[in-house]
Amino acid sequence: MNQGKDLRGDYSHINDDYTIDQDWSTYTEAEHELWRKLYDRQSRILPGYAAEDYIRNLMKLDAAEQIPHFGRVSEKLHAATGWHLVAVPGLVPDDVFFDHLANRRFPVTVWLRKPEEMDYLVEPDIFHDFFGHVPMLYDPTFADYLAAYGAKGPEAIAKGGLKQLARMYWYMVEFGLIMTTHGLRAYGAGMLSSQTETIYSVTDPTPNRVAFELERVMGTDYAIDDFQKTYFVLESYDQLFDAMNVPLAPIYDRLAKKPAIDPATTLPTDRLYHVHGAADSIISLGEEPHRTHRQQRPA
Repeated sequence: MNQGKDLRGDYSHINDDYTIDQDWSTYTEAEHELWRKLYDRQSRILPGYAAEDYIRNLMKLDAAEQIPHFGRVSEKLHAATGWHLVAVPGLVPDDVFFDHLANRRFPVTVWLRKPEEMDYLVEPDIFHDFFGHVPMLYDPTFADYLAAYGAKGPEAIAKGGLKQLARMYWYMVEFGLIMTTHGLRAYGAGMLSSQTETIYSVTDPTPNRVAFELERVMGTDYAIDDFQKTYFVLESYDQLFDAMNVPLAPIYDRLAKKPAIDPATTLPTDRLYHVHGAADSIISLGEEPHRTHRQQRPA
């Protein structure tokens, strides 16, 4: 989210809102070939680990053969949920990022990683932004949540709650899990654009998997350079949209008086999910295992 010094990307010709022209014709055949390799490798591991609605929406994008053209994708996306894509050189300032989201504009980085960076990348590139994030913009409830999240940005900046609000994006947009009738599934862009964390997030017994609770998420620290020690689990994307109807200012005030929660720990109040080496082998502590599909939020 934050645009600072020494970032990759050309910021010399940005507009006031940090957007640029995608200039699709400048992508080389070598870059399109690298895109195909990344797309094929990642899409092969999605069945059984990624949320089914994510997989269906990815197919709608028809982006397997070449780097996508943002304008063409935006026409279909806008017709579905009112969103469209804007090209940016890389990470952008927080206030700009929030404004884009609040107005249903999703910033997508224009540059593609190098072949030697296939397995690890410090900053998000076009593959992360597009393959990881754009499919979920086709989901009406998730799309509404993301716009509502962006609208919360100015208050967070004014209240000194930016770090807490950013944790909602990190945990629930980049690294979110959802319980479905087929078991635990990943929908977050951070793991779905990663070859190894997709499987790890769903099946490895090591990390904590905690049922979603707004203040718990906003109070939990995270690391950016390793697999997550905690993932938060939804029963429905409606939980995210509904959370944005909760007044956040009192939460910022409460959390400002407390140390951040270590992501390696659990709390006595947590409802935990335990995995046993398979995506559909889940036990929920304290109650019957959840096997419910997301219900559509009434219009």
